[in-house]
Amino acid sequence: MKKLDFIQKNIDITELSNFKTIAKTKYYFEINNEKDIENLKEVINFSRKENLKVLFIWWWTNMLFAFDIYNGIIIKNNLKGYKYDEKTNILEAYSSETISDIAIDLLKNYKQYLWKRFVWLPGSVWWAVFWNAWCFWLETSSNFLKTEVLNLETGKLEILTKKDMNFDYRSSFLKQNSWKYFLIKAYFDLSENKEKYHSDVDNIYFRAHKQPKWNTCGSFFKNPSKESPAGKLIEDAWLKWHRLWWAFISDIHACFLMSDWNISHKDLLDLIKLVQTEVKDKYSYDLEPEVR
Repeated sequence: MKKLDFIQKNIDITELSNFKTIAKTKYYFEINNEKDIENLKEVINFSRKENLKVLFIWWWTNMLFAFDIYNGIIIKNNLKGYKYDEKTNILEAYSSETISDIAIDLLKNYKQYLWKRFVWLPGSVWWAVFWNAWCFWLETSSNFLKTEVLNLETGKLEILTKKDMNFDYRSSFLKQNSWKYFLIKAYFDLSENKEKYHSDVDNIYFRAHKQPKWNTCGSFFKNPSKESPAGKLIEDAWLKWHRLWWAFISDIHACFLMSDWNISHKDLLDLIKLVQTEVKDKYSYDLEPEVR
């Protein structure tokens, strides 16, 4: 078999998750440009021959490493860059580009306000498409046009349209088939405001003053409904500020789980289970994590 020098071994990946839980991976590979996509095909073939699991990482805010050692290959996507056509209002962005950076640039340099609610929204373009991310009722799918992907089974490039993506609440075709496709870049039509519901919330102020910073992966649980958001259910269950060893619930927003530096993932898993049990017992809701 061809020697795959671009695959690294026994790499510490603690810093690749905002929870900073101590973790390593047996194999590690980075995609830094489109030429590396050819190497990606070989990495996938190697994983199949060796019967190894594969985990893609685009941006690390929405992920908890629930293991000490990943006995497989972690593939880190670093495909960056985007461009906006002022005449057509079409945005083209690589999958690892930070969605907040794009939104800020659109505001400052193009007076384009449609993505203003994505300012300071942590995550990449891939994450936003994969999860159909939303902020105060503006969903990624609202302005989505198409995406270029690599089919990991066939090794061929494909185009997926909005119809193909089967977007839903916190879901998409890519999320449902995450083992099959690698998202290279996505295209968005920003010529028309297509918000799901109107909102007058100042999201920039909200994220600065109403959401915690530090070691967190953002809002941890999906909202069971618009009327019963997860944060309110957790707070009403008297779990706000609750600490379990080195994992704790934010005193600013109860849907944000926090961690101290370099803790074991087990502390967070225990806290997650506690929150789910308490909310289920008191309000009969099953809280589902949106963090990977």
